[in-house]
Amino acid sequence: MLYLTLGIITSVFAVVAFTMFGLALRQIVRTVGIGRPVEPERKGPFGQRLTMTLIEIIGHGRMLKRPWIGVAHWFVMVSFPLLVFTVIEAQGEVFDPHFHLPIIYDWTIYGLAIEFIAGTSLVGILGLTAYRVLSSPKRLGRASRFMHSKHWTAYYVEAYIIGLLIAIFAIRGFKAAMDDFPFPVWATPISHAVGSFLPGEAAVAEPAIAWIAAFKLVISYMFFMVLAGKLTMGIGWHRFIAPVNIYFKRKADGSPSNGAAKQMMDKSGTKPLDFEEADPDEDPFGAGKIEDFTWKGLLDFSSCTECGRCQSQCPAWNTGKPLSPKKVILDLQRHAYEKAPYLLKGITEETLAEKPDESHAGVDVLALLNKPLVGTEEEGGVIHPDELWACTNCGACVEQCPVDIEHIDHILDMRRYQVMVESNFPSEANTLLKNLENKANPWGMAEDKRMDWIQELAEQENPVEVEVVDDKLSPETEYLFWVGCAGALEDRAKKTTKAIAELLDIAGVKFAVLGGMEACTGDPARRLGMEYVFQMLAQQNVETLNEAGVTKIVASCPHCFNTLANEYPQLGGTYEVVHHSQLLAKLVEEGKLIPVENIDENITYHDPCFLGRHNKVYTPPRDIMAKVPGVKTQEMHRHKERGFCCGAGGARMWMEERIGKRINTERVDEALTTNPDTVSTACPFCQVMLGDAINEKKSQGEAKESLEVVDVSQLLLRSVKGENPAAGEAKEKAEA
Repeated sequence: MLYLTLGIITSVFAVVAFTMFGLALRQIVRTVGIGRPVEPERKGPFGQRLTMTLIEIIGHGRMLKRPWIGVAHWFVMVSFPLLVFTVIEAQGEVFDPHFHLPIIYDWTIYGLAIEFIAGTSLVGILGLTAYRVLSSPKRLGRASRFMHSKHWTAYYVEAYIIGLLIAIFAIRGFKAAMDDFPFPVWATPISHAVGSFLPGEAAVAEPAIAWIAAFKLVISYMFFMVLAGKLTMGIGWHRFIAPVNIYFKRKADGSPSNGAAKQMMDKSGTKPLDFEEADPDEDPFGAGKIEDFTWKGLLDFSSCTECGRCQSQCPAWNTGKPLSPKKVILDLQRHAYEKAPYLLKGITEETLAEKPDESHAGVDVLALLNKPLVGTEEEGGVIHPDELWACTNCGACVEQCPVDIEHIDHILDMRRYQVMVESNFPSEANTLLKNLENKANPWGMAEDKRMDWIQELAEQENPVEVEVVDDKLSPETEYLFWVGCAGALEDRAKKTTKAIAELLDIAGVKFAVLGGMEACTGDPARRLGMEYVFQMLAQQNVETLNEAGVTKIVASCPHCFNTLANEYPQLGGTYEVVHHSQLLAKLVEEGKLIPVENIDENITYHDPCFLGRHNKVYTPPRDIMAKVPGVKTQEMHRHKERGFCCGAGGARMWMEERIGKRINTERVDEALTTNPDTVSTACPFCQVMLGDAINEKKSQGEAKESLEVVDVSQLLLRSVKGENPAAGEAKEKAEA
C-alpha cells in the first residue's frame, strides 16, 4: 500500500508539474514574441549556428574564464541531462524498490558514469554555494557580483541540486547494503561507502528506498512548478532558454557581439533604416517602450542567470556609478513580464478608456503601459538616465556574459530613442553633435587644421614628405593612412600620427592621407545614439574613399579602425583595414623596421577596448614592445580581454564624469601598482584620458614627474631612430 500511494502521489506531481511548466514555457514564448522582428542573418546558417551553440555549451568557454567556477558549473550542467535516468529510475522505485532500468541497469559504464557525474556535481554545487555565501553582498557590499541578484532563487536551485544528488547516493547506498546493486566497488566507490553505513535488511531498506525516491521525485517536480510560478527566475530557466539565446546571437561564428554597433532596422526588421523614407510612427527609432526591442532582446532579458560577471567587469560600476549591466537587464526583464500579459490581451490606452471601471487586480495598467523606459524616480522610469549615460561601450559585459546577452545593443537602442525622439541627453553632448554636423570633427576645428601635422613633419630636422590625396590614390600607394580627428587635431595624439608616418617612411611603405577631405568616422555620434549624424558622416567618407580608389587602410585610432572595418561595410564601404600596431609589428617581423636603441624602462601596456575586446587585437602592440631592446614589461592585473576601460568610449570623452571615481583615475591607480616608467597604449583617446589622470597624480605628488603615456609607435620610433629619450626631452624643452 505504501508503494502504491507514493507512486500515485508522485505521478500526480509529475502531471501537474509538467503541465504547469508547459504553460509557463508557452507564456515565455508569447512574451518574447511581443518584440520586433530580428535581422535575417540571426536565423542561419542552421548548421553553423547549431555547431557554434553546441561548442559554446559543451566547451563552456565563457564560464572557464573563471576556471574553478567554470569546471564546477560544467559538471553541474552535465548532471541535469544525465541524471534524468535516475529520476526515471526513481519513478519506478516508488512502486517497487527493486526496480531497475531495462537493458542498461547492470552496465558498469552506466554505473560509473552516474557515480562520477553525481559525485563531481555534488562537490561542484557545494563549492558554488559556498562561493555565493562568501561573496554575498552582505559580506562584500558593492564589490559582490551578486548584488542586484535574487538570492532566494539561487539558494533554492542550489538546495534542490544538493538534495537530488544526496538522494541518488542514498538510494544507491541502500541497494548496495541489500546486495541489490550490480556495479563493482571500483566503479561506484561512493555508493558502496554510503552503503557500508546503512542497514541492509529488506524490511528497512526497501521502504527507505521508496521514501527517498519519492522525495527525489517531489523536489524535482516541484522545481518545475516553482519555475512555472516565477517566469523571471533566470537561474532556473536559463538551462532551457540560454541555448536558444546563444543560437540567435549576432555572430554565427560564436564570437561575442562586440565590434560593430547594432544597425537600426526598419519596422520589418529585414533591412536597415533609411532616414529619407523612415516613418517615426511605424519604424523604431531606438527603444522607447519594451515592445520596441526585438524578440532577441526580450530573449536576452529572459536568459539572464544573474551571475553578475558583467557587473564585476563594468568600469562604471567599479567606479561607484549606478550603472550595472546586470541590473539594467533585470529591470528590463521585470518590466517586460509585468507589461506583456496586458499587451497580449490587446489592452491599450484606448481600450482602458472604453472600460474605465474594469478591474485588473489592483494594477494601474495605464501607468504600466505608459511607463517610460528611461526616466528618473519622479518620472517612474525603468532605467535611470544616470545608468544609461554612464556606459562607455567598452564591451566587457558582452565579453563576459556566459549566455550571450547583448547589453550594449540594448543600451544603444535606448540612447537612440532618447537622442533622436526625446532630444534628452547630457547637455555637453550637444556641443559634440553640433561640431560633428558643422565641422566634421568633435572639437569643431577648421578643416585645414587637419594638415598641420604634415607641415610639422616637413619642417623637422629629418623631414618626411606625406602624400595628400588630391583626387585618386596613386597606383604605387599601398595604404591610405586614416589619421582620425584626434590624430590630426589633438596635440598629444599628433605625436603618434607623426611617429607612424616616420616609421612607414623608414620602412619604405608608400602611403597617403586624405588631409582636409577626411571627416570624423561618426563613431562618437553613433555611440551617443545619434544614428542620423553617424550615417551622414559615414556616407560622406565612404563616397570619398570609393572615389579615391582606396582598398587598404591603416588606422591609428581603434574607434576609427572598428568603424571602418566593421561598420562601413553596412554602407557600401568594404576595405582591408589594419590598425597601426598590426602593420608596425609586421614590419618589425619582416626586418623593415629594426629597433636598435636600448630603452631601459619598465613599461605597462593598457589595452584599448575598441582594439582589444571589440577586435581581438592583443598581441601586436606587445610584440612591438618585446622587440625593443631593454624594455621590461609588466601587465596590470586587468589586461587583455579583462582589461579596464580608460573611460572615453561611448562618446563619454565629451561628457562630464560627475558620479563616483573617474574611470581614468581608477585605471591609472592600477597602472601605478606596476611602478612604471612609461604607460604605453595604442589609442589616442586612451592616451588623452590616461595622460590627464597621470598629470593629476603628478600634481598630487602620487606619480613621478618623468612618468608619461606614449603610443607603442612612439616607443618603436625612439628605438628605430636610435634616439635617447632623455636627450630628446631635453632638446624639446630647449626648443620650447
